[in-house]
Amino acid sequence: MSLDELKSALPDYAKDLKLNLGSVIGNSELPSQRLWGTVLACAIASRSARVLRELEPEARENLSAEAYTAAKSAAAIMAMNNVFYRTRHLLSDPEYGTLRAGLRMNVIGKPGVEKVDFELWSLAVSAINGCGQCLDSHEQVLRTAGVDRETVQEAFKIAAVIQAVGTTLDAEAVLAETVTAETVTA
Repeated sequence: MSLDELKSALPDYAKDLKLNLGSVIGNSELPSQRLWGTVLACAIASRSARVLRELEPEARENLSAEAYTAAKSAAAIMAMNNVFYRTRHLLSDPEYGTLRAGLRMNVIGKPGVEKVDFELWSLAVSAINGCGQCLDSHEQVLRTAGVDRETVQEAFKIAAVIQAVGTTLDAEAVLAETVTAETVTA
């Protein structure tokens, strides 16, 4: 199982991440589509090839073709939106907020899955990408649709853990390459 492989790949100093990975994915109370769509979108957003390679097969197995595509779409559109809206928000000139975005975002209106699922995945990706304006926007849509705070928090817990696992494994891979390079040149 790829989840177990990810957990076993984590170094001893990241024991909390091992435990959290098992609990936020393995013991999640989210329905399967919400869970695995969140996992896939976050694995993509983490930018960690290892995390994506390990989690994608199980996500594909647990998602319909439409949900699989929609989760990837959430990661893609939020990669753009999070940069755009975070930048507009961070600029000190409020006039940028009045300008038309002029960017295509059709997938948000017609994601191919339940709107609530897509919004949850978009929120989780926004957590990884650190866009407060997008987080607020998606959280409001979810709460208006009747999604409770615990479910919203579940999504950003998954995002936090997947991001941390990706960061840790990528760092360990770089450190292992450094040690190997030093050994070869010595």
